[in-house]
Amino acid sequence: MTMKELLSTHYPFWNHLSEEEQQAFVTCSTIQEYKKGNLLQDKHHHCLGIFLVQSGQVRVYIQSDEGREITLFRINPNEICTLSAGCVMEEISFEIMMEATEDSVLLISGTPCLRRLMGSNLYMENYIYKHIAEHFSDVMWAISEILFKSFDKRLAGYLEDEKLNRKSTTIQATHDEIAKELGSAREVVSRMLKYFEKEGIVSLSRGTIQITNEAKLRALAL
Repeated sequence: MTMKELLSTHYPFWNHLSEEEQQAFVTCSTIQEYKKGNLLQDKHHHCLGIFLVQSGQVRVYIQSDEGREITLFRINPNEICTLSAGCVMEEISFEIMMEATEDSVLLISGTPCLRRLMGSNLYMENYIYKHIAEHFSDVMWAISEILFKSFDKRLAGYLEDEKLNRKSTTIQATHDEIAKELGSAREVVSRMLKYFEKEGIVSLSRGTIQITNEAKLRALAL
C-alpha cells in the first residue's frame, strides 16, 4: 500500500482533510523499523508523534527514578498510539516510555506537522483528543489494578491473559520481564510463582512457565 492508502485506511478523519492537508499528512509520515528492545520514547525524547503499528508490538510504561517499571498498555498490529504525541497539548505533562517488545514496523506521523494540522482541522484535533482520552482510561485501569488488587490475583491475571493471547499454556517469560510488566520486584514474582507451583497451578523451568491447572488459575484471577 502507498503512504496515502495507509493513512486513509487507518485514520477516520482522512476524508475531512483538504487536499493540501492530506498532502501535508503524507509528507510528514514515515515508515520506521525498531528492533526488539529498542526505545521509541523516553524521558529525554518524549514527543514522537502518533503512530500505527504495522507489525510487532510496542509496550507503553512508566519508570520511577529507581528504575522500577509499570506497564500501562501495549500497542498491537493495526492499532494506533496517540499518547506519544501528548506534547502537542499543553494540558498534558505525563512522562511515558515506549519500547518495541518485538521487531516492529511503525508508521509514524511527526509532531510538528500534527501541531499545524490540529490547529487547522477540527476533525483531526477531536480524533487525537478522543484517542488520548481512551489511552488514559487504560492508564487508570493499570493503576487501579496495582492499588486495589492483591499481587497473587494480578499475577494470575497476567498468566491468564498471556495464555489467551498466545493460545498456549506454555508461557516464555523471565521473572524479571514479568516484574517489569506488573510493576513489582523480581524476587516477589519468583516467590509467588513458587507458591503457585506448590499449589499445582504451574510448573517452572528456566524462562518458561507451564500452566498445569487452568481452572484454578482462572478462579484465582477473578
